[in-house]
Amino acid sequence: MTSKTPRILIIAGSDSGGGAGIQADIKTVTMLGGHAMTAVTAVTAQNTQGVSAVHTIPTEVVLSQIDAVIEDIGVDAVKIGMIGSPFTALHIAERLAKLEGVPVVFDPVMVATSGATLADDATVAAFGKLMDVATITTPNLPELRRLTGQEDEVAAALDLVSRHRSAVLIKGGHEEGDALADALIEEDNMTSWQGQRIDTSSTHGTGCTLASAIAFYLGAGLGLVQSVERGRLFVRLALREAPGLGKGHGPLGHQAVRLDTGLGLRLNQVTVTGKDYPKMVEFYRRLGLKQIVDSPENNYARFEAGAVTFSIQCDPEVEIDETIAVYFECDDLDERVERLARSGIPFEHGPRNQPWDWREARLRDPSGNTVFLYRAGEARRFPPWRMSD
Repeated sequence: MTSKTPRILIIAGSDSGGGAGIQADIKTVTMLGGHAMTAVTAVTAQNTQGVSAVHTIPTEVVLSQIDAVIEDIGVDAVKIGMIGSPFTALHIAERLAKLEGVPVVFDPVMVATSGATLADDATVAAFGKLMDVATITTPNLPELRRLTGQEDEVAAALDLVSRHRSAVLIKGGHEEGDALADALIEEDNMTSWQGQRIDTSSTHGTGCTLASAIAFYLGAGLGLVQSVERGRLFVRLALREAPGLGKGHGPLGHQAVRLDTGLGLRLNQVTVTGKDYPKMVEFYRRLGLKQIVDSPENNYARFEAGAVTFSIQCDPEVEIDETIAVYFECDDLDERVERLARSGIPFEHGPRNQPWDWREARLRDPSGNTVFLYRAGEARRFPPWRMSD
């Protein structure tokens, strides 16, 4: 697995509504920690209800975008989405065939979530050349049937794998019912995942998001099965975080998926011990944390603090040691401390500038755990005395 920032080239169309296409791709790669580069194949006028206009970018301009970023920045993986024309598809395939050892994820976009057609028959016919250079192709069920003319999805996927030597991910999102299954078909292996449907109408851009997440992980050096598994997790989390925008099929909540999946170790959960469960819950709710688990029979509660979760585990007999301090950062430190103090929460001291370039206010929870509200800005990760890499 690479320690460098994965460089992901995205060849796809633009979505003016920000839910799918290039916009969803950039958000996915960025939130996972990669660097997104683009070759725009088409500009669309669309929103959550449909596509009202499409302007195809000339093939030579698409190729120029590809060449420009590869020659200077380099590329670790490629994601292909909407293609403007069969001529463009053929030339993209020729260009990518020259890249050695670079994984390619092809999402054969044909129809938008709203039902608008984004690829004519001639363009679909040219998709074969792109599948020839792809590491993995990620069709949904209608796309799989149109690519092969077969109703049996496994037989259709095996047909594509045999013809193009590209793995095929069968996406089950278009199936009926609450139970969903995705299957990765390779030349010598099959891996499947089961899950429950997430009840939301905000599904615009799920295919783009999944393909880009897979490309990110492949570009980081993970294997194909791992990349698909982690990509699926990112999509499911983004579906759960969908902000509910628009009157039709809304966008996913890419911006809220931060520390749930990614590369390397992530400190995203802290638990402190307490004595009095109701008082502890009330205290942390008053601080401004959002409670997401309430289990008084187990003396356990969990809260969200931005992208991190924070828990309390209570035991009336436990001894509380001053060995750990919990820090909650907030940009409105002074105003928040003043508001909390007026509401009756006592502070051991108000906001103070510290020699380590943080500004801190100190208090204790009802069990005596030390809690700091603070603002560090750049000084938390990039103090003047930061060790060199």
